[in-house]
Amino acid sequence: MTETTKTHVILLACGSFNPITKGHIQMFERARDYLHKTGRFIVIGGIVSPVHDSYGKQGLVSSRHRLIMCQLAVQNSDWIRVDPWECYQDTWQTTCSVLEHHRDLMKRVTGCILSNVNTPSMTPVIGQPQHETPQPIYQNNNNVPAKPTAAKILGKVGESLSRICCVRPPVERFTFVDENANLGTVMRYEEIELRILLLCGSDLLESFCIPGLWNEADMEVIVGDFGIVVVPRDAADTDRIMNHSSILRKYKNNIMVVKDDINHPMSVVSSTKSRLALQHGDGHVVDYLSQPVIDYILKSQLYINASG
Repeated sequence: MTETTKTHVILLACGSFNPITKGHIQMFERARDYLHKTGRFIVIGGIVSPVHDSYGKQGLVSSRHRLIMCQLAVQNSDWIRVDPWECYQDTWQTTCSVLEHHRDLMKRVTGCILSNVNTPSMTPVIGQPQHETPQPIYQNNNNVPAKPTAAKILGKVGESLSRICCVRPPVERFTFVDENANLGTVMRYEEIELRILLLCGSDLLESFCIPGLWNEADMEVIVGDFGIVVVPRDAADTDRIMNHSSILRKYKNNIMVVKDDINHPMSVVSSTKSRLALQHGDGHVVDYLSQPVIDYILKSQLYINASG
């Protein structure tokens, strides 16, 4: 498959990230590597979306702290970003609503880099200061440049993602046009399929099987419309888990299980173990958390006692 015929993917992980661990980051890396190895996907971005403070989980520290820790954890990544939208809402948001938010946000972002072939976009560039006169994306340049490569096109998507964390509707096709083309002779380029996939561990997948925990209509949207990438933890039997839910069985083809090293050292790392290690002064915490996150936790005196 060529670069433009492969499905381009944004991985979105929702959760407490209380605190964010090396395991969370490795989950993104393992998922991306696995999807690339299938030959059918190109992962162009990852989003960490911490849950709202009103989620009500015992020991959940303020989103202000969790957002900073997440930023520190991904500061050296060139493709994973932290999105604060969930934390900034008035109340807790369902996973389904978070996916839909990013889908709708991507619609607006693509308006900044895509356009109807007959009507140039006048949408302000993402990140442009408010109240500033919007600049048309297409410049009236009589020197029509050479057709951009797929890498250049995807670079524009990545650039927008680096400005604000966003994704788009599941499985749609957009037509890219040259932003420097003469407005009277705008050319059509390759169509690229983009998808947003929920990234999770097998523990979240297993929670789908708990009666009454998830709204079934939300499950239909999450699994049926968006799709899931599952990174197993503790050698979990994902086939057994999926067989316990009629919705998971129904949309089994939309669930991709990362099949790499089931004994991966990061598969047993968790936020719970990290908090316990911090409370007991266990030196193994360096195996669970990155040093910048540890430094911030110690400086802010987080997780020092059992209450979080």
